[in-house]
Amino acid sequence: MKTITRSPETEEEFKNYYHFRWKVLRDPWNQPEGSEKDDFERESFHLMTCRDSEIIGVGRLHLNSDVEAQIRYMAVKENYRGQGIGSLILKELEKRAKVLGAKYIILNSRANAVRFYEKNSYQTIKKAPTLFGTIEHWRMKKVLD
Repeated sequence: MKTITRSPETEEEFKNYYHFRWKVLRDPWNQPEGSEKDDFERESFHLMTCRDSEIIGVGRLHLNSDVEAQIRYMAVKENYRGQGIGSLILKELEKRAKVLGAKYIILNSRANAVRFYEKNSYQTIKKAPTLFGTIEHWRMKKVLD
């Protein structure tokens, strides 16, 4: 099985990429399709990891300022978690942030993913807004070298 991490390129790949984001991050909380997108999609750097032709993980990076990048919509298919897919996507997004000139990255982590980000050198800063009234989040930050 061949695993590759890259940006979606075609209209069909983006369609599948967004559907994956919705399926993993929104559908379990009965959120409608479309809720997996925000106003930063066009100016963001999108990544997906595929095993053969199946998307198994995604992540997105955008700039909030000249020095601050933000990672959002990190998701790995449940049966692939714990295999380094999320860390691979995270490292690629961090490389892109450096190329764009960011000095640090922020993100809002679901409570169950805080330990994952801590293992990747992110520090918890403060409580972040709760999503859908039930999903606790924490603001995290990593200063880039």
